[in-house]
Amino acid sequence: MLVRRQFPLATALALCLSVSLGAYGDEADVTSSVATASVPRPQDGVQTATPIKHLVVIFGENVSFDHYFGTYPNALNPAGEPTFSTLPNTRRINGLLDGLLRSNPNSTNAANGSGAADPFRLDRSQALTASQDHAYKPEQLAFDNGAMDLFPKYTGRTSATGGSSALYTKGLVMGYYDGNTVTALWNYAQHFALNDNSFDTTFGPSTPGALNLISGQTNGATVAPANTTNRNIVSDGAGGLTVVGDLDPTGDVCSKGTTIGMQGKNVGDLLNAKNISWGWFEGGFDLGARNANGTTGCARSSYSSVVQGYKVDYVPHHQPFQYYASTANPNHERPASVAAIGTSSDGGANHQYDIDDFYAAVSAGNFPAVNFLKAPAYQDAHAGNSDPLDEQAFVTKVINFLQQQDDWKSTAVVLAYDDSDGWYDHVSHVVNGSTSTQDALNGPNTCGRGTPLDGLTGVPVQGRCGYGPRLPLLVVSPYAKANYVDHTLTDQTSVLRFIEDNWLNGARVGQGSFDVMAGTINNMFDFGSAENSKLFLDAVTGQPLR
Repeated sequence: MLVRRQFPLATALALCLSVSLGAYGDEADVTSSVATASVPRPQDGVQTATPIKHLVVIFGENVSFDHYFGTYPNALNPAGEPTFSTLPNTRRINGLLDGLLRSNPNSTNAANGSGAADPFRLDRSQALTASQDHAYKPEQLAFDNGAMDLFPKYTGRTSATGGSSALYTKGLVMGYYDGNTVTALWNYAQHFALNDNSFDTTFGPSTPGALNLISGQTNGATVAPANTTNRNIVSDGAGGLTVVGDLDPTGDVCSKGTTIGMQGKNVGDLLNAKNISWGWFEGGFDLGARNANGTTGCARSSYSSVVQGYKVDYVPHHQPFQYYASTANPNHERPASVAAIGTSSDGGANHQYDIDDFYAAVSAGNFPAVNFLKAPAYQDAHAGNSDPLDEQAFVTKVINFLQQQDDWKSTAVVLAYDDSDGWYDHVSHVVNGSTSTQDALNGPNTCGRGTPLDGLTGVPVQGRCGYGPRLPLLVVSPYAKANYVDHTLTDQTSVLRFIEDNWLNGARVGQGSFDVMAGTINNMFDFGSAENSKLFLDAVTGQPLR
């Protein structure tokens, strides 16, 4: 167990001040559009199965495990970049160092053509790359019946021209970062808990991943306008539709094009039934706020010096609760007050808020029990519109801020991701099969074997093949095991299961949800001890603040 780090008073005050002032950054001041009120301390008397009273899920975008942790804990440490130092007794992970950096099957398979490549290090100066192809079917084709050897051919994209290295071909998909770029995440892994056996619940991009996080279910879609030929949905073989791609939620005033709604229940419905406070907090959700560049409404945007441009903050298909009528806030109505955030009396907000509302609520002593955080798009890690350095700034700001709160002693932060972006990872673990027209892992219209999980109507349905690619999963908490690598088989619905087990006496969403088979994240905790030290990291370098 690590020794708790003690900060000099001046340092602690400086940290507190920087976190407080940095809470809003370039975002609008929440107090301009939300009435403030006196707020009592959180009701820690709510019965929970563990000492965790506050869960914060930072749900990032588009990262495979090998893309961020493939060579952990070995970093190149070139001159001029933030250095990463490995703590003693760091555990081994299932990564690229076990013979996969040379003569990788993606470099030896001639079917990859000019994109054939071994895994290679992306430098900190290459933090911005193109997004790879991360659609449901191409990812399965890249897996090639479990050989994991056709990533350049099927998911690879290039972001530059004029060179001969893999950076300039579809071999870019084989690139990975190390502790000199994803420095903060590697430091969190060193001081807290990392899982190296966690997966995307199904194949495919952001929308399926977000829906699986809150319901474990992508079956039961309704399309507007009615259109069953859209490649982002497939027939489920039982008279319904399953979501396999990105479509905006029906009714959201910021949605565009063909949209979908979802039937069935999600974890928000279960939390509401038990009067447990919760919220989804997303950058850009407050349409009345105005950013420093004058943008407002659905077009609010933020500038990234790494991306070298402005990106719209709010992405409708990243907001899963908007797909369900029971938990949607289609007009982005504001909460009645800061005191009401997270509660059933929040007015028309219906538990859907802006990221600034999270800081406002916690600062006022109104820390909801279950919190889902989605960064503005330029900080969400999605290649093409974001990058690891902008993501690092968001994640460290949140965790530095939370560690300053009295409630940190009963808080757990989970760092999870919605999909892999198609980036190479060498591990496959399929547990649920499918024979839809978009399946191709084991041949045409075939992915996995056996009878698939039920859909909403209680019969097996197609279009939910998974687990998909392996993704990073970390836990940062006073109760997290220190410098620990967990090998428990988990997926996105393992986070859902933790919520169900901790606050809902093990009640499950049901209706064919993956939560019935989800592995537990409890092995990443030591609930008998809250001795893990706080770790404040620099938002730019990702290194510990001394």
